[in-house]
Amino acid sequence: MNTEKASQALIATGETSGETSIAPTDTKRRRFLTRSASVAGTLATGGVTANAAAQEVPAWMKSPGAPMRGYGTPSKFEEPVKRPFASGYATVSPGTGSSRTPHQSLEGTITPSGLHFERHHNGVPDIDPAKHELLIHGLVTRPLVFNLATLSRYPMISRTHFVECAGNSGANSGPKPAQTTVGGIHGLASVSEWTGVPLSLLLNEAGIASGAQWVLAEGADSAAMTRSVPLTKIMDDAMVALYQNGERVRPEQGYPMRLLLPGWEGNMNVKWLRRIKVTDAPTHTKDETSKYSDLQPDGKARQFTFELGVKSIITFPSFGHKLDRRGPYELTGIAWSGAGRISRVEVSADGGASWSNANLQGPIYSKSFTRFRLPWEWTGTAAVLQSRAIDEKGNVQPTRQAFTSQYVAGMSYHNHYIQSWAIAADGSISNVYA
Repeated sequence: MNTEKASQALIATGETSGETSIAPTDTKRRRFLTRSASVAGTLATGGVTANAAAQEVPAWMKSPGAPMRGYGTPSKFEEPVKRPFASGYATVSPGTGSSRTPHQSLEGTITPSGLHFERHHNGVPDIDPAKHELLIHGLVTRPLVFNLATLSRYPMISRTHFVECAGNSGANSGPKPAQTTVGGIHGLASVSEWTGVPLSLLLNEAGIASGAQWVLAEGADSAAMTRSVPLTKIMDDAMVALYQNGERVRPEQGYPMRLLLPGWEGNMNVKWLRRIKVTDAPTHTKDETSKYSDLQPDGKARQFTFELGVKSIITFPSFGHKLDRRGPYELTGIAWSGAGRISRVEVSADGGASWSNANLQGPIYSKSFTRFRLPWEWTGTAAVLQSRAIDEKGNVQPTRQAFTSQYVAGMSYHNHYIQSWAIAADGSISNVYA
């Protein structure tokens, strides 16, 4: 692979940096933006010369369109954009499995509600909202029960956050890289605007008793999914989410209410929330002991990996795309961190030998997706594209070797190492370990 030429193509669009790079100075930033603007300008030259007088009137302009509908749906031409389903769960129990967000087909940062990933342990319950209740009990001075109508009278907040399954990117834990799309590998992560009631408000009303340190959250699905959560997180930014992207939370996302723990592993964001028990210690339920632990080479396991690591993925170009000609392209992707905001994303075209700072698209929210972009000119030679995210606390997305060396081979939870896409001379793209 001619990494030197691939590197030079990227260098032409911005400043490069080593492993310990820092943000460019104002002078370097101006030079970087000037070069990027030059390449970006060529991105707009791909159109065909138009002859307005010869333009045909299309068929859809010659007859009335379809009538209005009570609930909008995507165009029939976008039917291929859908969630892929994971196989291998059917033998566990009915309704157990997951579907994944097709990041390679999306733009921006908000995930459409119908494309938000799913992960179920025993199917989606059909809950009557008029009969559903949330119980708060345990180490409280006054146990309370809330129904949906009661919760709807409390002050609400809206926050834009990601939810990510702890098993996301687990497809990259195999001995050989999976040849599938971004969604197939990294699609167990999605972003929505969530609206609901701060859980701290409800716990304060119930009165937290002496000795309280944890809570047990339980869902109303037939698996009775339960997780222990430190009380400090609950009192910090936990939410009982009632709305998703402006409408009621969808059934597969926890209707009529779910727990939202911004930045923490998805399994803890208990759906169909029915019970909060305040306790003095973690409960060690089956859902936090049989799964979601990180086995280390010495035989010990990390049980409570709550906060999700800083992460980024290039969504275009990626597996399933093909570069059909040499010349300018816009590289783009998403970055996120359970620790807060994304402060920088660096991109490499030579497998990590050199890096350029990508442009971050605002607004940049804490514990949410941040879209990054970088003009890049492909010379027609082999290249390996990577992105590396850094968050506001200085956490840097690790290399594959740095991440995997901490665990036994095949450990599939909490994977957030750098994703590599190899571009061949014919423009085809594959997933590689680099």
